[in-house]
Amino acid sequence: MTAPLDVRPTRSRFTPQRLLGHVLHQIKELIPAAIAFLIFLVIWQIFTMSPDANLPSPVRTVTETWELIINPFFDYGGNDKGLFWQVFTSLQRVALGFSLAAIVGIGLGILIGTSSLMYKALDPLFQILRTIPPLAWLPISLAAFQQANPAAIFVIFITAIWPIIINTTEGVLQIPQDYNNVARVLRLSRREYFFKILFPSTVPYIFTGLRIGIGLSWLAIVAAEMLIGGVGIGFFIWDAWNSSRMSDIIIAIVYVGIVGLLLDRLIVFIGGLVLPEEQKQ
Repeated sequence: MTAPLDVRPTRSRFTPQRLLGHVLHQIKELIPAAIAFLIFLVIWQIFTMSPDANLPSPVRTVTETWELIINPFFDYGGNDKGLFWQVFTSLQRVALGFSLAAIVGIGLGILIGTSSLMYKALDPLFQILRTIPPLAWLPISLAAFQQANPAAIFVIFITAIWPIIINTTEGVLQIPQDYNNVARVLRLSRREYFFKILFPSTVPYIFTGLRIGIGLSWLAIVAAEMLIGGVGIGFFIWDAWNSSRMSDIIIAIVYVGIVGLLLDRLIVFIGGLVLPEEQKQ
């Protein structure tokens, strides 16, 4: 005799009590970080209270950059723009260079990982090229493109592509041999093999490479913009240094750190959407 069906209404997962509990838990998790940040500000304030201090105190930094903080959207023409436009311009360069690096890097990584001949031919070359500092490519890119913006995008591309290639290749090489044997037995087509075996097995490695690549891209664009000039957060920092505006530099560095963190979280979020369910555990 079968058990009767339970037709009682189920409780909603998102009750006000659960939501409040989640918010309180998140606040509790942030308390240690908030205390550490407060201690850092106090120490910074103490060491910069002297009139002869080379760096501005937190209070002085906020006072001198108040317009930049409350109005990051101003645009007076030329390079005289708010921090929003400086960061936005840098992000545009990063988005283009990183996207190209992701497309080319993933494709090359899969090619090298699935072909022993390509692996033997290209892996040593890539291992050498990846050790070259990003800014060493800038003179070459300027000579090749004759324009600052394409040169900066190329620096982003050449900086981000190596961890993507290497991690994608490693992901392909780490596919269990049993999976390949099953694919041969079932006579899977190339398309079926890619979507059912290769991609699900490789995607965690791919997103590890993408995560490293986006961090390196953001580091490289800030450094490259210091040299190429124009609008961008890197040039803004360099221009502030030449004008002895240390408070502006500090605020810009805060922006750089926050944007870098958000870019990293974005890749993690997208990876969570793409990763197979069994690999999220």
